[in-house]
Amino acid sequence: MAAKMEKLALFAWLLFSFCLLGYLSLGEADRQGDILFKLLMSRRSENSHVSHSWAGLDALNEYSSVGIEPQDGKMESDKIDALPGQPEGVDFDQYSGYVTVDQKAGRALFYYFVESPQNSSTKPLVMWLNGGPGCSSFGLGAMTELGPFRVNSDGQTLFRNDYAWNNVANVIFLESPAGVGFSYSNTTSDYDKAGDTTTAIDAYTFLVNWFERFPQYKTRDFFIAGESYAGHYVPQLAYTILLNNNNTNQTVINLKGIAVGNALLHESITLWGIYDNLWTHAINSDETYKGIHKYCDFAKDFFSEKCSDFIRQSLDERGDIDIYNIYAPICLDTSLKNSSNGSVHDFDPCSNYYVENYLNIKEVQMALHANQIIWTHCRDYAWTDRPVTTLPIIKIIMASGVSVWVYSGDTDGRVPVAATRYSLNTLKLPIKAAWHAWYTNREVGGYVVEYEGLKLATVRGAGHLVPSYQPERALTLISSFLQGTLPPSTP
Repeated sequence: MAAKMEKLALFAWLLFSFCLLGYLSLGEADRQGDILFKLLMSRRSENSHVSHSWAGLDALNEYSSVGIEPQDGKMESDKIDALPGQPEGVDFDQYSGYVTVDQKAGRALFYYFVESPQNSSTKPLVMWLNGGPGCSSFGLGAMTELGPFRVNSDGQTLFRNDYAWNNVANVIFLESPAGVGFSYSNTTSDYDKAGDTTTAIDAYTFLVNWFERFPQYKTRDFFIAGESYAGHYVPQLAYTILLNNNNTNQTVINLKGIAVGNALLHESITLWGIYDNLWTHAINSDETYKGIHKYCDFAKDFFSEKCSDFIRQSLDERGDIDIYNIYAPICLDTSLKNSSNGSVHDFDPCSNYYVENYLNIKEVQMALHANQIIWTHCRDYAWTDRPVTTLPIIKIIMASGVSVWVYSGDTDGRVPVAATRYSLNTLKLPIKAAWHAWYTNREVGGYVVEYEGLKLATVRGAGHLVPSYQPERALTLISSFLQGTLPPSTP
């Protein structure tokens, strides 16, 4: 019993240390990478629900048609007249509101939808999902990454993102699962049941009803993209769509491709990738690297005491850096500024604070047709089910003929490119196009390799949130993904 309590105490200390570093580097513990690492550590607790296979596959196979609620007039009522503080000359339509996914429970998901400024009727439809699990695709994805606006340092006004993805597609940002951002449930016990299966089913139910609300998009080419824990969300939703497309009583969704960035694909392999990345980038010492490789077995449920010592040493050596972009400056002043002259070319490490202030303005929430709440970036869940790896699901999607892209910002330390490559290498896929550089604006944008059924691309100089740090390169990459071609191989 004493040994067991000691192991639990070691686990608790590790968990506290990683959360503490999140506080030190950002001032808030709810960044999606912090929550992701907490989840990885929780696998070492005796109450973990993780398994080597996804039990949700059986649940989805037994899952029948979803309920479709009446949607008449809701598209028109969801249209946003204007967001407070938005710049002049906005030349696209934007919508936001709620789609009920469980009438009995009173569970509803919030979305923000932006159409393309030009030829929106011919552009594909993309759904974007942030990770966590439990982080906002609106506050993070739309407002700091790939949406049409970002928030100025005054926390009151917006500026245009020249490299927004709605330049090339119509984009839905979904706050999922219920409890994230503006999404909610009137049955509070729903929050205790959140996991991979319920998230996939609710996201699919959202889509079916959203297409009824926006029927002009029913036959449009549809793509799903996301990052971080969306390495679970995206393939699981894609699988749910493919499964239900075979149901003659259900809406057929024209799924063409999925793309996941800096994605959690395999838990224990990701942990190895994290520590190898810290060593190869001169953040950890040789002694720490060797100690972790000698004493740690990340596939086991508990760390040994020696393993825990070397992980603690790794943390001490790392210092106060932004683990989501190891070469980026950290936020040193969280206060709002009087200026309002932000630029998409210079990412502000304090952007999350500006976004949180903006989305808690009453007039903003009213313009978004959102409930009046205290909005936060992320919600921490118990997370009742998840598999060790989503690679088997990705293999099913590859076999279906759906395009699969995996991309990775190469300065991310939370889910580094090493973890992505280690994970994909287990698939032993034949190479169709060898590793080579790709270009944006006459500079190397990153590197890409095409395997049979899957493409892997890196984005040079980008962190965990790729479009935040390299918006132009991210737009080139996603444009190539939507066109079904490799990114440009010449300057």
